[in-house]
Amino acid sequence: MKNLLLLSNSRMPTTAYLEHAVDAICETLGQAKKIVLIPYASVTIAWDSTAKNVRNALEPLGIEIIAIHHFKDPAKALAEADAIMVNGGNTFNLLHHLRRKELIVPLRTQIFAGKPYVGWSAGSAICAPTIRTTNDMPIIDPSGLDALGVIDFQLNAHYTNSVPEGWMGETRDQRLAEFVALNPTVPVFGLPEGDWLRVRGADITLHGPFPGKWFRAGVEPTPLASGSAVAI
Repeated sequence: MKNLLLLSNSRMPTTAYLEHAVDAICETLGQAKKIVLIPYASVTIAWDSTAKNVRNALEPLGIEIIAIHHFKDPAKALAEADAIMVNGGNTFNLLHHLRRKELIVPLRTQIFAGKPYVGWSAGSAICAPTIRTTNDMPIIDPSGLDALGVIDFQLNAHYTNSVPEGWMGETRDQRLAEFVALNPTVPVFGLPEGDWLRVRGADITLHGPFPGKWFRAGVEPTPLASGSAVAI
């Protein structure tokens, strides 16, 4: 049974790194103690520094976190770990390294086998069928946009439709409307800052302080209250 925690973001304005989600992370991990972190989304921050930041944030949980680039056989590391974490950063860079290391299939295999998976931002975005609704700049060619596909809809993390004063570009809603117009069979879920999706088998629930939003072709965007089931 799939066991995923998909966070929109890693921090809130008034809390430290991952502090807002510590309880949800603890619940998802259960008895897991040996965690493999995939830090490939980090670009301007060294992967070891990313791992240190995650360790410091989750130190109260008493877990061991080792970044995957320290293993000679990363696929074996995923298989032997109690749980997997994937941090945020640039989704294109994350997918590039997953594909280069031939980890797409091993990662999917572990997720479908029920291994706890905790992702935030880019780490959540790769769980969708593709990364085509990420907010990130395509700074590297990942040799294709297909991702893990462990959830059946597209995800837009850090979702907001706020417009800064003087903004003349498209809003997020307009961007996502463009996507569903050209991909009418593929809905997109907007996951606001501070929210997360809890995936248990086929059941997905929205948690956090804000409503999410569904984008589907031919209809107006539909809000979804926190605590509700996320169903296509």
